[in-house]
Amino acid sequence: MTTQARTFTRHARSVGRARDYVASLVGAADRADDIRVCVSELVTNALRHTPAGRVFLVRVRAEEHLVRIEVHDAGDGEPRVCSPADTDDRGRGLLLVAALADDWGTTDRHGPGKVVWAAFKLPGVPPAQ
Repeated sequence: MTTQARTFTRHARSVGRARDYVASLVGAADRADDIRVCVSELVTNALRHTPAGRVFLVRVRAEEHLVRIEVHDAGDGEPRVCSPADTDDRGRGLLLVAALADDWGTTDRHGPGKVVWAAFKLPGVPPAQ
C-alpha cells in the first residue's frame, strides 16, 4: 500500500490543483475519471466548510485493487447527501460521490473538523463473500 498526502490552501484554484495531484497519483487507472470527479466534489465541500486561514489535506491511499481518497478539513458540520430541486445550483456533490464511488463516508480526525472519504474498487477485486 502506498499513501501520499498534500495540503492545499483555502482557495478556488485548489480544486483543480487537488484534482491534478490525485490524477498524477492514480494515472490512467481504471476509474480515474470517477476518482477525479469525486475529488473535485469533496474538495469543493472542504473549501466551503474550512475556516478562513486554514488549509485542508488530501490523502490518497492506493492498494492493488483499491484507491481511497480522503479530504481532511477543519470545518464544522456533518456532510450529508441533499435532495436538491431541479432549479437549485448546488447540493449535488455528495449525490455524485455516492453514485460514482463504491463507498464513502466520514470519520473524526485529531483536532477540529472531519475526514470525508471515497473508496474505489479497481478491476480484479474479488466479490464480497
